[in-house]
Amino acid sequence: MNILMRPLRQVTRLLGIASVLATAVIDYNMRRGWRWDRPRRASWLQVWSRTLLSSFGIRLKVIGAAPKGGFMVANHLSYLDILVLGAACPQVFLSKSEVEAWPLIGTLTKYAGTLYIDRGKRSDVTTKEAAFEEVIRSGLPMTVFLEGTSTDGSKVLPFRSSLLQPVVKNQWTVTPAYLKYECEGGDPAMDVCYWGDMTFGPHIVNMAKVKRVDAIVAFGETREPGEDRKALAKALHDDVLALRDLAEAENSNSGYEYGASVI
Repeated sequence: MNILMRPLRQVTRLLGIASVLATAVIDYNMRRGWRWDRPRRASWLQVWSRTLLSSFGIRLKVIGAAPKGGFMVANHLSYLDILVLGAACPQVFLSKSEVEAWPLIGTLTKYAGTLYIDRGKRSDVTTKEAAFEEVIRSGLPMTVFLEGTSTDGSKVLPFRSSLLQPVVKNQWTVTPAYLKYECEGGDPAMDVCYWGDMTFGPHIVNMAKVKRVDAIVAFGETREPGEDRKALAKALHDDVLALRDLAEAENSNSGYEYGASVI
């Protein structure tokens, strides 16, 4: 019976994802003539991220309180991180420039007002500082992934400090966050995390077969940045590792805020 259900689940999920994305695009274009400021765009992303999580078969559990502003720093596992964090609270993401061209996620992030950066140009951080300040003034968290790449979740790579220079310069507060995926009927490292030489199409098709994915987000305590970006990067890395331990300790099958129907 399970063998027969997997193709049905896969097709149903993929059709559902396509339908939700098409509806989100229509919704965006109907709203864009209004006062389409950053808070409204971030709220738009939150609504559609929650809807897409259900289409993907993902349940979300949030530990701790989401930040109300400042910078937010998280580990990076997959393109799903944007949906998961976006569902947890309104925010603006800083992503590598390639993300804008990605199917599905690229469309959502562009519509939501994501800032893109060329990681190959150090000067790009300086040119984006005014945009960072605009986000901070709007009262939204500015979310960045400091590992520089996504991983399989087995470890948290050292955080790169260059993106923290504007944080230290402007004395913006920073909040750490930790992301984790678990799944029933699959392997999180291979079926959910998106890393190495994986390609988007085969990955999302394969993930649609998984019975259920559980996404856990743990938010830590907001900290002042101090005067040294490298010391801040190390402290935030330690914070994320501590959140990893917290997420493991509080792991249970309860507390999931947005349920996904299991096919």
